[in-house]
Amino acid sequence: MRISYLLAACLLIVASSSCNRQETPLNPGSAGENPNEVIPKSAINALVNEQLRLNDRFNWKMVGDKVAWSALVQGDSILAVGYRPAGTGNLDEMIDKIDIRSQSWQAARQTVLNLIAENEKVTGANAKNIITYEASRLPVFYVKASRLATVKALRASGMVRYAEPSGYGKYMNDGQAAKRSPATESGGLSFGCDANLPNTSLVAGTDYLNITPGAKQSWNYALHSIPQAWTKSTGSNVKVMVIDTGTSPDQANLGSSFNQGASTGRTVEKGVTYPGGTPADVCGHGTKMAGVVAAPRGVNGNSAGIAYNCNLLAVHAAENVVLLSSESLQGVADAYVQGGDNASVKIISMSMGTIFESGQVTDAVNYANNKGKLLFCAAGTTNSFFGGLLGVIYPAYLPAVQAVTGVTESITTPCENCHTGSQVAFTIIMEKNGNRRNPLTTTATGDAPGTVGGSSVATASAAGIAALVWSKYPSYPKDSIVARMKRASSNYPNRDSKLGWGYVNAAVAVGN
Repeated sequence: MRISYLLAACLLIVASSSCNRQETPLNPGSAGENPNEVIPKSAINALVNEQLRLNDRFNWKMVGDKVAWSALVQGDSILAVGYRPAGTGNLDEMIDKIDIRSQSWQAARQTVLNLIAENEKVTGANAKNIITYEASRLPVFYVKASRLATVKALRASGMVRYAEPSGYGKYMNDGQAAKRSPATESGGLSFGCDANLPNTSLVAGTDYLNITPGAKQSWNYALHSIPQAWTKSTGSNVKVMVIDTGTSPDQANLGSSFNQGASTGRTVEKGVTYPGGTPADVCGHGTKMAGVVAAPRGVNGNSAGIAYNCNLLAVHAAENVVLLSSESLQGVADAYVQGGDNASVKIISMSMGTIFESGQVTDAVNYANNKGKLLFCAAGTTNSFFGGLLGVIYPAYLPAVQAVTGVTESITTPCENCHTGSQVAFTIIMEKNGNRRNPLTTTATGDAPGTVGGSSVATASAAGIAALVWSKYPSYPKDSIVARMKRASSNYPNRDSKLGWGYVNAAVAVGN
């Protein structure tokens, strides 16, 4: 995944003119406070940067009420509120077992809503309409809020787990949302998006091998012993959920031609959790990730996916690769919950992330993990300047997730833009030493392959390998699948402080 230099600069170089100017609230007339008291974004960004420097992570609980409120009114004014009955402890290990429709949870919800209405000074019908979104399984809702008193009251309440300005990242660089990009649906920032066109410089025998019945095998598959693993498993009867930006409706290899050649008898489904979206990929990134995992080993010259006989569920959950908007956080969280509730889903792969922790996404990740799903997330990809500061990004550093990053053919060297850190579990060889060629994948349309790099492709590749393993051992729980991957990795039995267990030998992981 890729974070732009502008975002990095606003976090790291607070002295730049675009980040240092005096801002006013997005909606100063409705802020309910003196606009002059709103903390400027340059100062908020500096506080975010300081926590990233000290802790390699940022959570809104790390800053005070006024900072959180200032971020709220200078963002989209959407406050994500996680609630609980009084006396309820940590929900991480029980988030999938609670019933938010029960009397105690409904009473807690109403108490928190009353608190918001009181401090926002809304009554009657207006009080009923303050919720803009409510999760179906998780104890969280969004409200439109603007008063400092509301933020203070919520953060002081024992019935509130978190109260976060969910959309600040989208607005953090100027006084309004970024201009609409043709690569996005919502006018948001278009990180990681492109036209996903074929790579016309690929060389047969060097960048790929032609394999039966008429497909291409990416150059890096041999380095992971994937062809040897294929003699034992091709991913059959394992459903992989790819949470990303959707898939191109014009790519038949992920649609009507999903079953062709050596890929038969499997299913492909396309869903959407991004508000107002469709399953279609308007970014390009989701199509690439789905192709790496599950593209058919077909007859038309396309690049074969690692688990070319697995079942695929591709979900359009965000507008681009960096999760900065309230809509994307909602979409991602809803996707994890849907994956958790889908009994046929075994593996969930997400090659997206952010620098801002989200209580709702953490809830959803824990929900899916508790439901027995094996979760892979991208450790992060960016330019070397930003990558030099940050280790593994959110949500890949969560304990419930297997974080994945990319390395070069040198094995011990991260790809130029790939993040590393103590939370990394596995690596994938995805960058050639000389020309920095990346692995092959499926393009927006047609059968000529493109290429894709960073920790994104590493994550999708690790998910594909896991599908090969789970297909061979269908009765195993997820922890046993991870254990087989660990034992088949280059650093085992030791875990490197930056690159985890190392790169996975798929043939060894699949076994005899």
